[in-house]
Amino acid sequence: MNSVPVDPNNGQKMPVEKAPDTRGHLILWIKKYRPIAWLGFLITSLILFITWMPSPLRRIIWNGLVARGILSSMLLVFGLLAVSLVWSIGQRLDVWAFLFFNLRGSRPFWLDRMMSAFTQIGSGITALVIALILFLSGRRLTATELILGTLSLWIVVELVKALVRRSRPFIKVTQTRIVGYPAIGRSFPSGHTSQVFFMATMMALHIQTSFWLVFMLYAIALIVGVTRIYIGAHYPRDVLAGAILGTVWGLLGGLVDGYIMIGNG
Repeated sequence: MNSVPVDPNNGQKMPVEKAPDTRGHLILWIKKYRPIAWLGFLITSLILFITWMPSPLRRIIWNGLVARGILSSMLLVFGLLAVSLVWSIGQRLDVWAFLFFNLRGSRPFWLDRMMSAFTQIGSGITALVIALILFLSGRRLTATELILGTLSLWIVVELVKALVRRSRPFIKVTQTRIVGYPAIGRSFPSGHTSQVFFMATMMALHIQTSFWLVFMLYAIALIVGVTRIYIGAHYPRDVLAGAILGTVWGLLGGLVDGYIMIGNG
């Protein structure tokens, strides 16, 4: 029979030390290192996806990027320069513009619900659904590039977030109105905005569309960017940087397509 230890000085029972809670330690570790864990998951997913791709397709994409290396680097640097805006002196203007979209005017319940739903167009789940539709409709190369571009763009966004470490607006701006659940992670750049602008650019380059359809694609992307401010998740400069970065990533995919057409010509 187990006996409870007794303090010899006062005769009172001493507290028994409990064994370390492994599950609790794991939860604390995940909370502390969430960005690192998420980035590791994304990199692993990208590696697995590239491994799954047929070898000829991997060579085509790699050769396309190498053949346009200078232009690709310039576009990427342009996107990263936009990210550096977070260190400028425009924070006060950024907060003013954020509060304008986040608080100004009427905010009925139906509009909150609509904006919360519309913002999900920039999620990874939407990209996965679109890729599945493209794959089943016979556009397998386009579907592959969409998934590859989404994963690689996600990694870039998470890396920039980890480097810049800008807090969400509701942490610094007390007047912030949050619609739905508070966004997690860092604020700069907007991942949803970068994703939706990437998809708009990619669709405009891949699919033979009219001017008005392209206009509609970018109008939807712009509205998604506005929803990120409306629900209290991002500053305007987060959205602007996300739009630039997503567009650059879509143009990089267009360079690969150009190389494929040259190679098949």
